[in-house]
Amino acid sequence: MNSFTSISRAAIAALFVASAALAESANVLEHWETDRAQIFDAQDVSLDELEWIARPLVVFADTPNDPRFQQQMDLIAIDIEELALRDVIVITDTDPGARSDIRLELRPRGYMMALLSKDGRVAFRKPTPWNVREISRSIDKMPLRQQEIEDRRLLGR
Repeated sequence: MNSFTSISRAAIAALFVASAALAESANVLEHWETDRAQIFDAQDVSLDELEWIARPLVVFADTPNDPRFQQQMDLIAIDIEELALRDVIVITDTDPGARSDIRLELRPRGYMMALLSKDGRVAFRKPTPWNVREISRSIDKMPLRQQEIEDRRLLGR
């Protein structure tokens, strides 16, 4: 086998992996657009793909049995529509051993909730559960959210 053949095979394999990753993240966005009340696993989501589209709300724990994680998810479930109105995509990560890209980037210790703005910056990190009203108030104070509200008002939506 010549070097061109091995390079071609490597390039094809790399393209396949890259296109599979793009399809998966596009699939997440597609699913989220059709049903914003869905909750996604961090292993399936790329934060880069969400930039300028959604506000990721990531809930971390070392196990799904953590009482704070369970309480947070219950609080989100009660009013997830309010988060959807604010372009929030809810993401969970309860498996430190899986070392998701999101976990590696945000580096939680045990339970943590983090909200990222649409530009990808961390808006806040919280060590205790918050209800949707508290989360929504924080989002509504963000400059981009203020602009979205004003734009909707001007367009009559």
